Amino acid sequence: QVQLVESGGGLVQAGDSLRLSCAASGRTFSSLGWFRQALGKEREFVAALRWIGGTTRYLDSVKGRFTISRDYAKNTAYLQMNSLKPEDTAIYYCAARRVYSGSYYPISARDYDYWGQGTQVTVSS
Repeated sequence: QVQLVESGGGLVQAGDSLRLSCAASGRTFSSLGWFRQALGKEREFVAALRWIGGTTRYLDSVKGRFTISRDYAKNTAYLQMNSLKPEDTAIYYCAARRVYSGSYYPISARDYDYWGQGTQVTVSS
């Protein structure tokens, strides 16, 4: 099992920044992703990072504004969100994927095995 705890959400104005944290514990995992779910919408991929190697992927609409990173020593991942927009309002979840063979890059919610409880991000206009 992998336990994930998100923090850092809040209420901000458009153009502001927030940094979300995801503290991981338990088993080794291969990738960590951030997803979000707005009210009445499906959960969508935001960003992902290979824990070993550090390669990243992003949703097109957040490229250049959001940055996913990790701190090995703290076993923690981050999502730095700049130039926030009202459409970024959602519950943000971090998720971890077990170690599997192959080079597939996981960007779908069904690719992930463990989930945090989520943190609310609200961006006012």
